[in-house]
Amino acid sequence: MQSKEILKNHVSKMVSLTEDEFDHFFSHFKHQTFKKAQTLISAGDPVECEYFVLSGCLKTFFINDELKMYILQFAMPSWWASDYNALYNKSKATVSLDCITDAEVLVLTNDDREKICNDIHKAEHFFRWRTNKGYVALQKRLLSVMNSNVKQRYDELMTQYPELYNIVPKQLIAAYLGVSRETLSRLHP
Repeated sequence: MQSKEILKNHVSKMVSLTEDEFDHFFSHFKHQTFKKAQTLISAGDPVECEYFVLSGCLKTFFINDELKMYILQFAMPSWWASDYNALYNKSKATVSLDCITDAEVLVLTNDDREKICNDIHKAEHFFRWRTNKGYVALQKRLLSVMNSNVKQRYDELMTQYPELYNIVPKQLIAAYLGVSRETLSRLHP
């Protein structure tokens, strides 16, 4: 499926745009490909865009002062990724974004998103819906971290995204769960 169709299917789950409206919407995106391990955003960078994943898998992560990695998000096809704090507040990135696999994305700048929203009211509704959906997912994840043990969090992740175990290296799943690789091995022998 072509990138335009993938995005159109994604957007149409929430709003119905005419062909002309969608063509205008799509014209603001830039297609890019990245190789495995390639960095899209590094901590400290200015952030001016977000990424819609067409294929592959990205990860958003933070490395603390003790050099321990914490993964905030895996971004699979039809998911969005960026450092949203930096993007919306026009500040430097506090998290990094890179490719777990080769990836194909559509890139949308903050300015272009605002232009789309000014031109097409339904697009503004779409972006608000998408942001709200992301907030709900983040809240669920935070509550899971606070209220569930590691085994429960692992089972929840594998139930929700069974394909992750075949795509994402085990040490990254461990970093997402906040455990060691050894602990993860005991959960999934």
